Amino acid sequence: MSTVALPRPLVVLGLAGIAPQAFCLLMVLHGGEDRWTALAAACCYAALILSFLGGLWWMAGMLAGVKEAWFHVLAVVPSLIGWAMLLPWCVGAPWPRPELMTLGLLILASPLADRALARHVQWPAGWQRLRLMMATGLGLLTMAIGLLA
Repeated sequence: MSTVALPRPLVVLGLAGIAPQAFCLLMVLHGGEDRWTALAAACCYAALILSFLGGLWWMAGMLAGVKEAWFHVLAVVPSLIGWAMLLPWCVGAPWPRPELMTLGLLILASPLADRALARHVQWPAGWQRLRLMMATGLGLLTMAIGLLA
């Protein structure tokens, strides 16, 4: 399965979504004053993307007429988890290693949700392959940053 059937801008822009996390990793590795900013930015970006995925699943399921409760839970939980991963920062609790690791693992596993939805949703040819590449890149980069936090 390839991504050739997808419009080139979709593939390029989708894969470019990994760039902010790669930049954050470089900033963390560089150290210095910007290290904390990079950790916070990486956590916020991962939470944002996880929430975005939930919205994507919500709309795809709605368009396909999925009515089962599991679908609604699957679509809403990513935003709640993203919010929960940012909460420790808001209250001054120790942060962000466990949150980055959790977000990275969930992003890495997110193509499993696409696969579950594929029983009900007609994804474009090449979409699941692109999602696997995007999720692998972003998930592994987020976890790498978490290990360095």
